[in-house]
Amino acid sequence: MRTELRILARPGAWPHIRATGAMAARATAPDTVHLVGTAATPVGGDELDIGIEVAPGARLRVRTVAATLALPGRETPLSVAYWRLAVGAGAHLDFAPEPTVVADGAEHHTVTTVDLADDAVLHLAEHIQIGRTGEDSGRWRGDLIADRAGSPLLRHRLELGAGASTDDLLTAPRALMSVLAVPDETPTRTSGSAVLLPLAAGGTLFSWTGPALAAYSDSAAAQHNSVVVTRASH
Repeated sequence: MRTELRILARPGAWPHIRATGAMAARATAPDTVHLVGTAATPVGGDELDIGIEVAPGARLRVRTVAATLALPGRETPLSVAYWRLAVGAGAHLDFAPEPTVVADGAEHHTVTTVDLADDAVLHLAEHIQIGRTGEDSGRWRGDLIADRAGSPLLRHRLELGAGASTDDLLTAPRALMSVLAVPDETPTRTSGSAVLLPLAAGGTLFSWTGPALAAYSDSAAAQHNSVVVTRASH
């Protein structure tokens, strides 16, 4: 199944939403949209194409009403989601969906492209979990391609799960949390499997990996994420 979703936020107006396929969106406040699944997706063979534009001077918060579950299809395990985010001059985008869970036997790829004006503000969070309870053989790959004022800001790829480059019998992570925050001038910080890195063109990228998302709340890494979230929310 192919799903298309477009959201346009403009100053002084409720977000404009257009959707077809297995995903819809609801404006729950003048500056807030919640994404809602209307059918099981992503399933192997599905393609999701989501575009979010925040016009100059506008603000938008994007959330989901529930976690996303990626399932294998009858003919292929692979599903793909394309996220295209554009944030104009003086605009703010806070994008923090609930976790994506990749079920046993499924393979899910996400490709996120970000186009920021020089003075745009972005908080982009991602939470990935390989497997439901008792599962660990799903696979996820995420590409993050971000530009700021027409110049490269970040080119980043991560993989998790069975067959990934990080897969190891002793230490293979099965969960990921990441936050891209722009602007942010926090210096480099590390703690265990968490790292907060400043980007050459401005902003920071926070990443944490572990056995399960539930382990994150009990780790010292949470302190790093709170710094990023606090700065990005202002």
